Amino acid sequence: MKTLALIPVVLLAVAGTAYAAPMLKTVETDKGEVLAGDKGMTLYTFQNDTTDVSNCYDKCATNWPPLLAKADDKAGDGYTVIDRKDGTKQWAKDGKPLYYWVKDMKEGDATGDGVGGVWHVAKP
Repeated sequence: MKTLALIPVVLLAVAGTAYAAPMLKTVETDKGEVLAGDKGMTLYTFQNDTTDVSNCYDKCATNWPPLLAKADDKAGDGYTVIDRKDGTKQWAKDGKPLYYWVKDMKEGDATGDGVGGVWHVAKP
């Protein structure tokens, strides 16, 4: 496991606005190196999303919890904070909203890759 040097939380005062990238790292899985969030859990993208728009709500979001952002988070370096239709905010990488999979139990699990043919591990 290694921490990505470009992704640690960084706060910069630029024109009075704070910018913060999500705390992510890479972990080794049977799918290769993937992006991971809290406790090293693998992050995923959903093929049915569009650029900076999540289409995963209700039961979908129960099984695929979004990587939530704080209301005042702003990002750079390929990361964005998107508005979800439920009023929350979510991190996206290169326009692809990021999610966890409820069936992953420990760091390095990537059991959600390929589910329904539309879920894929998020690559660094």
